Amino acid sequence: MPELPEVEVICRGLAPHLEGRRLLSVSFSQKKLRLPMPTEEAVAAMNGETVVAVKRRAKYIIIALGNSAEVIIHLGMTGRLGIFPQGSPGAKHDHACWRLDNEMELRFNDTRRFGAVQMIGPDEDHQGIFAHLGPDPFWDSFSKEYLLKKARKRTMAIKNFLMDNRVVTGIGNIYASEILFATGINPGTPAGSISLADWQKVVLSSRKILTEAIAQGGTTISDYVNSSGEKGYFQVRLKVYGQTGKPCPKCGELVEKNLIGGRATFFCANCQPLPIES
Repeated sequence: MPELPEVEVICRGLAPHLEGRRLLSVSFSQKKLRLPMPTEEAVAAMNGETVVAVKRRAKYIIIALGNSAEVIIHLGMTGRLGIFPQGSPGAKHDHACWRLDNEMELRFNDTRRFGAVQMIGPDEDHQGIFAHLGPDPFWDSFSKEYLLKKARKRTMAIKNFLMDNRVVTGIGNIYASEILFATGINPGTPAGSISLADWQKVVLSSRKILTEAIAQGGTTISDYVNSSGEKGYFQVRLKVYGQTGKPCPKCGELVEKNLIGGRATFFCANCQPLPIES
C-alpha cells in the first residue's frame, strides 16, 4: 500500500498536469470500489470546474476545484493515477476517467479495487472525512509532547502505535520499521514506556526519512508507480525493511524479522534491544 511519500510524489507529479485545467466530464466503470462511486449530483457539481490545487491529506489525494468542491482519492493497495491522451486505449482495471480541457484524461486504475473515489460538493462537510485522522508527520502538532501524551498508559507496541492513523497519518509498515531503526527503539517496545527524549528522536527521524523518501520518488516494493508510471528508488536505501538475514548497516549483526500485530517487522536486535524491565 502506498504510504505518505508515495502519495506525496503522486500529488506533485499530477499538479503540473491538472492545476489550471477544467474537468469536462467523468465516467466510471461498473465495478465496485471500497466505497460507492459518487452520485450523479456530485459529478454534475464538478463538470466544467477548474482545478485550483492538487494536495495531500494523510494518504488521500485531494483535487480542489474552483467552486470549493473536491475530488478525494484513496489508492488502497494497488491504485494508480495517470495522465493519458484522450482516445488512447484504456487498461483492464481503469475505474474512473476525468476528461480534461486539453485533450488529455486523468485515469484511476485499481486492480484489487480497495481504493476509493469520493466527490465532496461545495456546500458539504469537507473535514468530516478526515475527522478521525491524527496530525501529519510534518505538522508542528506532531511533537514529542503530543506523542508522550497520546501514548500515556498505552501497552501496544510502538510500531503499531506509529501505524495508527488516529495517532499520526501516513506512516505504514515500511517507514515505521525504518524510523524505529534510525532511533534505536525496538519495534515491540510498549508505546507508553517511551521517554520524551526518545519521542523527539521519533519526530525528527520521521521527518528526515519521509523527506528522503519523497526526494527519491518513494519506495517501490510491488505495485507502486508514480503518476508518470515510474518506480520509486528509496528501496535501495532501506536499512532494515525487507533485509532479513543481511548485515545491519550499523553493527554488522543480521537483520531479523518478526510479526507484530500481524505485520512483518524488520529490526536489528543488537541496535534495537528490548528495554530491560525494572
